[in-house]
Amino acid sequence: MNLLSLYHLVFGVIYYIYALFNPSDSIRYYSVPQNRNKGWLDYLGTETTFIDFVSYPFINYFGFSYEMMMLLYTWVGFMGFVYAYLFFKENIPLDVKVFKKVDLLTLILFLPNMHFWTASLGKGALIFLGLMLFGYAISKPKERVITLLVGSLLVFYIRPHIFLILSIGFLLGFLTGLGRFTWKHKGIALGIFLLSLFLLQNSILSVVNLENSNDLIFDFLKFTSNRADALSESGSGLNMAGYSLPEKIFSFWFRPLFFDAPGILGVIVSMENLIYILLFLKIVKLDFFKFIKLAPMNVKMSLALFLITSFAMTFVMSNLGIIIRQKSMIMYFIFFCNLLLSSS
Repeated sequence: MNLLSLYHLVFGVIYYIYALFNPSDSIRYYSVPQNRNKGWLDYLGTETTFIDFVSYPFINYFGFSYEMMMLLYTWVGFMGFVYAYLFFKENIPLDVKVFKKVDLLTLILFLPNMHFWTASLGKGALIFLGLMLFGYAISKPKERVITLLVGSLLVFYIRPHIFLILSIGFLLGFLTGLGRFTWKHKGIALGIFLLSLFLLQNSILSVVNLENSNDLIFDFLKFTSNRADALSESGSGLNMAGYSLPEKIFSFWFRPLFFDAPGILGVIVSMENLIYILLFLKIVKLDFFKFIKLAPMNVKMSLALFLITSFAMTFVMSNLGIIIRQKSMIMYFIFFCNLLLSSS
């Protein structure tokens, strides 16, 4: 973990240099909270404004410079890796080797794409921390209520739609996973989920501007079509309109590959995607379905979160750059399933 912290810090420096010569949201996230016409609580909201809310006191009360904010969020991203390590190691104490002698957990923790997008001022570091806090806490929810609450709130405020998918994944894992929970507990969990969905529906639907929709299905399909068309027109766009669903899923999971890599970053990500393919081949076998059937709650939750998010993203993702960034949120959940299967 000491080596991992230095490794992540190096990516913080790399992203900082990258931001000096390329358009970066981190510049916007540093400048907007300095608006003197707004107070701290004015920024309390979901998505982009929540990052402004978190950054506001450090910039305005403690005088953090842009470089200090980048370093702060690099540390936040590293804390995500700390809880990812705890999430994996607590449930899988055995060392698993792949490619004959490579430790699988070490390989997963040092994949570069995960570090690049979680080492800068922005949404990536905070939502990664929130997801890993949630994954760590869900193994022992009664003992880790505060951790579970903090992780849930981070995910909700940064990406409400991912919180919805996270809740559905948790509910599916809770209802079907093997464990000590009775049907009474499961009924209570279902009731809490439905109540939360009712209370938070406007915040979730506002992500795609559907809070006032009278036909959710039609308006959602229209939104995804427009979103995909807009993204496909960018420099690293993909024309995925004619793709079948399996082709779209494959593109989200494993592209870019070397033949369509956008720049040096794309080549590095292509190498990482090749590792993804090799790891996925380990779980594409009949034993995996038997394993999932008998798996505990957190495994089924992880698989459900990964699959539902992947399915949803394929409707709106037509840009390799955004695909590279967005999938880093959820890949650790399928790695968790892979690691647990390999150790069984």
